[in-house]
Amino acid sequence: MKITKICCIGAGYVGGPTMAVIAQKCPHIQVTVVDLNEQRIADWNDPNPENIPIYEPGLSEIVAEARGRNLFFSTEVDKAIDEAQMIFISVNTPTKTYGKGKGMAADLKYIELCARQIARVAKQNKIVVEKSTLPVRTAEAIKSILDNTGNGVQFQILSNPEFLAEGTAVTDLLNPDRILIGGDTTEEGEEAINALVDVYSNWVSRDKILTTNVWSSELSKLTANAFLAQRISSINAMSELCEKTGADVNEVARAIGMDSRIGPKFLKASVGFGGSCFQKDILNLVYIAKSYGLNEVADYWEQVIIMNDHQKRRFSNKIVQTLYNTVADKKIAFLGWAFKKDTNDTRESAAIYVADDLINEQAKISVFDPKVSKSKMLNDLDYLETRTSQENIKALNSFENAYEACKGAHAIAILTEWDEFKTYDWKKIYDSMHKPAFVFDGRNILNAKELESIGFVYNGIGS
Repeated sequence: MKITKICCIGAGYVGGPTMAVIAQKCPHIQVTVVDLNEQRIADWNDPNPENIPIYEPGLSEIVAEARGRNLFFSTEVDKAIDEAQMIFISVNTPTKTYGKGKGMAADLKYIELCARQIARVAKQNKIVVEKSTLPVRTAEAIKSILDNTGNGVQFQILSNPEFLAEGTAVTDLLNPDRILIGGDTTEEGEEAINALVDVYSNWVSRDKILTTNVWSSELSKLTANAFLAQRISSINAMSELCEKTGADVNEVARAIGMDSRIGPKFLKASVGFGGSCFQKDILNLVYIAKSYGLNEVADYWEQVIIMNDHQKRRFSNKIVQTLYNTVADKKIAFLGWAFKKDTNDTRESAAIYVADDLINEQAKISVFDPKVSKSKMLNDLDYLETRTSQENIKALNSFENAYEACKGAHAIAILTEWDEFKTYDWKKIYDSMHKPAFVFDGRNILNAKELESIGFVYNGIGS
């Protein structure tokens, strides 16, 4: 089957960038991204591509090139489903907040709604592609819904998980380590797999496109994120030991990273990982293991989350202890709120939880982040339901630049590794602060000796 029309349900962090790159690289394919959120679609259609709802380096240029040519953003979901030969499902699969599996299992209600809508609308054979991160054997449930429509339409279900890192999503899409496509081993399944292979092969070499059965593909996504998060929690566990023994975690990481069997990536000690994937996917993995009675497997992976939560609490506790066991009415400046640099995504950001701990200690938080608005920061705190919105408004303020955020502060906490933080006039910042002036480098990105020569009391993770 030659694909000429693609529909993607979901205009979020995965669907938007992925479809933009497919449209740019496949000008012969009409790509329509649909979402029920009218404001989100309006933002994607903003005449100024710089105002699109997701900040990723290079994304606005790609959208500007393809939008209106063969890339479209729309709220007409039924129309796009009807016209497309291939439909990507890229909707949110958050951790359940209710019922069985609460706090661990993936909430699949949006996936099921998509499947039922496709089943209702489709009048011709379709290829349905799982792009959202899903538990193993979700494809089976989707196929059951689709095959019982009574419309006589034949559906093929493919699993095509994303392996994007926010901040480098465009680079990851243009030059992926691999493209993974899982499908049925039947003749029809193979034909569907080849149709999607043909789409990606417009810019990805065939040797980087892996095909598996659908179950292996679904589990590979959860496993990849679990392994990456595990490395972060492992080096963070060692950072605490380094602080007690006088070792330097950066030196330890460098030493073990030179071992070719280990490698240097994801060995940077920090205040902890955030983002929409790592914690959610590990909790999902834990739930799946428990549901099969694999309690030891579940306990192993749950410890990765426990260590990450501990690291965030440890960081905020260290701030309180260092500031003479009280931060009440003290101004603590946060540099960074996004969970990592080069993104405006704040989901599960360490900054949220550190701020929450410090506000509970009656600190005043001042924040500068190049891409995150004050309203988003307050929404993040409100979501925790620790305090009222009015209490959060009184406790947190944001500023247009770092110098204003740090003026009069007792301490600075580095919560995101934005490159610009390394270029600041730190003498100017020091002169504007209460003395002694503390820096708590939660991302280990600053030069400790330089800051200490200015007069700062420097605290890095694991050093």
